[in-house]
Amino acid sequence: MFSPYYAWARRRDRGDPLNHCAINVALYGKNGKRWAMTERPRHSVSRVTDVMSIGPSNASWDGTALTIAIDEMTVPFPSRIRGTVRVLPSALTQRHFTLNASGNHRWWPISPRPRVEVDLQSPALRWQGDGYLDMNCGDEPLEDGFTTWQWARAATRDGAAILYEARHRNGDSVDLALNCKSSGEIEAFDPPALTNLKHTGWRVERSARSDARQPPRVIDTLEDAPFYARSTIAASLHGEPVTLMHESLSLDRFRMPVVQAMLPFRMPRARR
Repeated sequence: MFSPYYAWARRRDRGDPLNHCAINVALYGKNGKRWAMTERPRHSVSRVTDVMSIGPSNASWDGTALTIAIDEMTVPFPSRIRGTVRVLPSALTQRHFTLNASGNHRWWPISPRPRVEVDLQSPALRWQGDGYLDMNCGDEPLEDGFTTWQWARAATRDGAAILYEARHRNGDSVDLALNCKSSGEIEAFDPPALTNLKHTGWRVERSARSDARQPPRVIDTLEDAPFYARSTIAASLHGEPVTLMHESLSLDRFRMPVVQAMLPFRMPRARR
């Protein structure tokens, strides 16, 4: 959805989504950060019922686990990311959410707290722990429907909590606060008030919810881009201390021509 090549193609009425596919891999650790997001053309993409391949990488579902086989090159400094990530849900949720009145933006929190197993050969890295799996789909460009978008997820004693705020271009909004149990059940709850947080280096606005007695606090800014920020935030929900994985998105910024011109430095396009 953030492909500059797809945006340029749409302006020429040639916007074929399958001609603009990518696997995004981001690693954060003591040895720094690695980022891979190479866009592939249609002839490098294949789909069958349980497998999707994009260039040398693929994702497959066997009924119990989603296995992502990764073979990608990082940018802007080339290095290889190769290995597998296995996502093992304890249960699949059955609730889908429509994010606007026309129904052309939809979201499914497939498994809010699956087990994740990471086994990379390059760089040499192994990890196991809690993860997250969801899906967004839509029938129009995201920036046509929304101005801002914020999302946060935290592991809790009983499962996971998800907080979702988006502002529509027509002035309406969607505000979701969900408790997701390990059994797959989802219940809405009354969220705490939003607190504005310090802007990122690119001046992207971000805010988070937390119980009144413990204001939210930014632990780390993992990604800081002209239109997007990914952060870890210390907070409290239902009286329980949690760590939020938080995303903040400015779609007005994304639409700017100067930002579109920057994106190929983080998202190169391959011929195959």
